[in-house]
Amino acid sequence: METMIVETLSDCEKAPSLGETKRCVGSAEDMIDFAISVLGRRNVAIRTTKNVNGSKQSIMIGSVKGINGGKVMQQSVSCHQKLFPYLVYTCHSVPKVRVYEADILDPNSKAKINYGVAICHMNTSSWNPNHGAFLELGSGPGRIEVCHWIFENDLTWTVAD
Repeated sequence: METMIVETLSDCEKAPSLGETKRCVGSAEDMIDFAISVLGRRNVAIRTTKNVNGSKQSIMIGSVKGINGGKVMQQSVSCHQKLFPYLVYTCHSVPKVRVYEADILDPNSKAKINYGVAICHMNTSSWNPNHGAFLELGSGPGRIEVCHWIFENDLTWTVAD
């Protein structure tokens, strides 16, 4: 428990990266207020991956929908659940992202097994060169965009379509 608390506090106290806005929140109200303040309007939508079905197995991607028509958004807000004695989320916003929603299918039956949300970071120039994405993909800051799934229980806020 002590390790989880220390890690959460350390993450919450860490300075934001270049261009990032961040805040740790302990309530749904604080999360909504932060998202609205960053996005600059009250007409917002929240998205998350439905469940963990498909994890650690082969999947097929079905229909894909780009949020904001698939155009680059200047702002979105992602909130990641942290381990703590009560509910805490680390929320942050980084500029220049694309957000997608996708059906995740069983590759054999083509049955829908999940609904996923992915975010693509279009500008990675300020990222640490030792970031796991660069190590895995053999690249470096500013040379590639990086896309990843939003995990179940993590949330992405955007201006509503």
